[in-house]
Amino acid sequence: MKYSVDTYRLYQSEKYFAHTVRIHVRMKDEVDINVLDKSVNASIKRYPYFAVKVTVDEDGGYVLVPNDRKIVVIPTAEKMPMVGSSSVNDHLLYVDCSGKDIFFNISHTMCGGRGFQPWVMTNVYEYVKEKYNVEPLAPEIRKPDSDLLPGETDEPAMDMLTTEEPIYRRKTKKAPVLGMDYLKSVFIPVKRDPNYMVVTINQQDLLKVSRLNDSSVLSLFFILFARTMDKVFPDKDRVIVGEAAHNPRESVGLPNTHCDFLSHVYVDYDRDSLGGDLEKLGTRTRGQIILQTDPTVSHAQVRKLFELYEEVDKVHSLKAKREYMAKHSLSTGKDAQHGSFIANYTGLMDWGVLADYVEFFVFVIEGHFTIEITSMADKIYVGFMQLLKTDKYINLFLEELEKVGIPCTVEGPFPKRLPKHDIPRK
Repeated sequence: MKYSVDTYRLYQSEKYFAHTVRIHVRMKDEVDINVLDKSVNASIKRYPYFAVKVTVDEDGGYVLVPNDRKIVVIPTAEKMPMVGSSSVNDHLLYVDCSGKDIFFNISHTMCGGRGFQPWVMTNVYEYVKEKYNVEPLAPEIRKPDSDLLPGETDEPAMDMLTTEEPIYRRKTKKAPVLGMDYLKSVFIPVKRDPNYMVVTINQQDLLKVSRLNDSSVLSLFFILFARTMDKVFPDKDRVIVGEAAHNPRESVGLPNTHCDFLSHVYVDYDRDSLGGDLEKLGTRTRGQIILQTDPTVSHAQVRKLFELYEEVDKVHSLKAKREYMAKHSLSTGKDAQHGSFIANYTGLMDWGVLADYVEFFVFVIEGHFTIEITSMADKIYVGFMQLLKTDKYINLFLEELEKVGIPCTVEGPFPKRLPKHDIPRK
């Protein structure tokens, strides 16, 4: 690859959907925007790879260069600025706030949830420290004056990937999706109303059920979500497909890299099996996830991604590169595979005492019938996203949680507004 791994998502079209992430952190007290501004601009010093702007080289390729201008912190408003625009000092990120809520907006080209979370934690740490004049004990927090981790800015390369034959090859199955919902949300403006809800679960309540049924956090949500969808798909669709992203950073020897290079896990559920024994479903789901995150399997998927990037490098001019990516992208191109739903789990990181100051935090992305799962201290949070404003799906999901004995609370719906990119297009 000729360019940074962090640049290639910038070529993707945003005609219908934004390629950004909005992280919603609700504090327990009202947010002081002046303190937040100071904290955000102190925190960015720890993450130089996020303090960048987009330029274009002589071949039409996107290049990220250092940007020492101030990170913009603004009150939340109906009209959101675009990342990369002059209104946010050309940065691919900015922060807004309202009441008790802080929203961290950032281009998805930078990395994924596991890479964004430490940055969010640093910002919240600095904010709490400044506002309350305390230094909360939080061992995993990366403080602004701390050194980068070994390999934090290292990038993966093709020669890091195994060439072994994958121990598993999935026979591609066309996943049924909520087709009419998607059509309404894309082509009928009056129907489109993107929103999300936050479901909060006590970690012990969920782990009790998962341990009894040979499940992990992610595999249990896969089953519950598949069972939810079983109630809404027509009988003709006999298979429901769960999808999750997996970053094989450990298996390529870059455990600390911030870079986002993903393989995907797919679990096919025959609808006749979904009403069966939860433990058997748990064993099968967990087994499929373990199998498909094996290095031989995930590396084969990443190899296809890197081969795509190398083909983009061969195309000259920015316009041509963007056109090539639109046609061949593994997520939106003609050969893209999709699940019936997406469920991603960021994993647990230790917030320490800092968790006492936070009500919840969730990642907000594009998607319909999509969940992003985060955890902090003794809580698990589910960001439940949809493109139409309806309580039909969330109510069915809550029924499944109740059936297996997992109590929860729900907040929202919140409007799902994701900024798009303002970067060179031609």
